Amino acid sequence: MEILDLRHFSSADLRPLLEDEIQAWAKLLCWDYSGSAEMILRYTDAKFLPGYAAVSHGRVFGYSFFVYENSKGVIGDLFVSEGENGIDRQEVERRLLTHVIETLQQSPGVHRIEAQLLAHDAGAAAGPFEKQGFSRHARLFMTLSLAGAIADKAKFSEIEIRRWTEQDYQLAASVIMAAYRDHVDSEINDQYRTLSGSLRFLNNIVRFPGCGTFDPESSFVAVEKRTYALVGVILCSRVRHDVGHVTQVCVLPDYRSHGLGRALLAATVNNLRQRKFSALSLTVTEANTRAVELYRELGFETKRVFDAFVWEG
Repeated sequence: MEILDLRHFSSADLRPLLEDEIQAWAKLLCWDYSGSAEMILRYTDAKFLPGYAAVSHGRVFGYSFFVYENSKGVIGDLFVSEGENGIDRQEVERRLLTHVIETLQQSPGVHRIEAQLLAHDAGAAAGPFEKQGFSRHARLFMTLSLAGAIADKAKFSEIEIRRWTEQDYQLAASVIMAAYRDHVDSEINDQYRTLSGSLRFLNNIVRFPGCGTFDPESSFVAVEKRTYALVGVILCSRVRHDVGHVTQVCVLPDYRSHGLGRALLAATVNNLRQRKFSALSLTVTEANTRAVELYRELGFETKRVFDAFVWEG
């Protein structure tokens, strides 16, 4: 087995591996990963995607890639096919991650590295990160069956919940930044700390298929009727033809504890049920206990626990 630069390979070399990964995401997460896979293959052919490939007898059977965002590196993916000539899968993952982490830590100007490995159980790939001094945060992947009764619609005399529009971009970014100030999630994703970072976060959700295909029909904002100010946001993507995924839900601090988050979730749930979706998923940091409790009250169940890792140089 060899670990080689990913940019030595073409989409034809990687496609069989990505087809395996599409099947793995469908089985583990009820997630159609084909859109993300096609984007990865396009970047591979353009030689834009830095990372490493695990190769045995001329065949790519594992890979990990990363991207640079100013002074930050983000590890985008890690996947190794099972049953490659008796090779230990975890050992291959360890070697791939070690190469990626060392490359990023040695890259000039990179002072922060982030990674979230949704398709890996918590602890499964933690070794290389912990060895290099990363902090580790447990995150939950939760799902809700959409069969059954319509969610309750809370009524607010001063707040209107309406569908997301393109004009909400800038104000939504401001809400996200304010909602995550001093929040554990801003330790995991530093985009939440600034307006420009929150705009970049929104752009990634709405324009790119990394978190599914953005679904404006099931995405909503909460608006104060008197001032027309945005005070809450819920964004939803379609990760399978009949499965939605909440990519963002937040409420400004001054408007919390009044059921607004619950009402935003109800709006999304009701919309998806009316359109015959079968399930809704989301991710949440385990330490965010208030959010976890709310999701459990609404019927979400934890399907897997995964890790988020952060390194500050």
